[in-house]
Amino acid sequence: MLDRAARRITAPLLDRIAPTLARSGIHPSAITAVGWAAGVAACLAITQGAWQVALILWLVNRLLDGLDGAVARQVGPTDLGGFLDITADFSIYAGFVLAVAIEVPEARVACVALLVAYYVSGTAFLALSSILERRRANQLLDERSLRFVGGLAEGTETVIVYALITLVPQQAEIIAWIFTAAVAFTALQRIVQGITTLRRDPSLRSTT
Repeated sequence: MLDRAARRITAPLLDRIAPTLARSGIHPSAITAVGWAAGVAACLAITQGAWQVALILWLVNRLLDGLDGAVARQVGPTDLGGFLDITADFSIYAGFVLAVAIEVPEARVACVALLVAYYVSGTAFLALSSILERRRANQLLDERSLRFVGGLAEGTETVIVYALITLVPQQAEIIAWIFTAAVAFTALQRIVQGITTLRRDPSLRSTT
């Protein structure tokens, strides 16, 4: 829900940094890898109860996630880069929840429910994205590697919610339940959008 607004704020800053990195020969995939390592470190910090460290590493992960795309646009984006980027994102999203479940036992059921909601929402997102790409649904195109299908809980909401958990870990259970509801609603949005789009828009009829 907040992704477009967040990109309008962050994109100008990232686009100013990206040319310098591109000229220095830093590859976008290297930035993705460093960002993923920071995300893994954030998850490990959570399992040790180092919440402030986890917050810093989580924000570094998110910063580098935006920066790799900005650099990729300077040197030329690739399908491999897009694939690695989304895979890194999803693994850290899930790893963070697992780490919270390990460190906060009372939040474990909520964390499992959140992972299930992620699974359904992610499946709907990736399946519809793939179909829309195959059918060339240009009206949904943006600068990213995949055709993103929006919803109530997007990347920006995840950044905020995960940061909130690190700030008030004693409320991790209730935060996880609330976010589970938001992600589940997003899954429903994406399913409804997929059904509606694929049934009713004649411009998206499959050519196969």
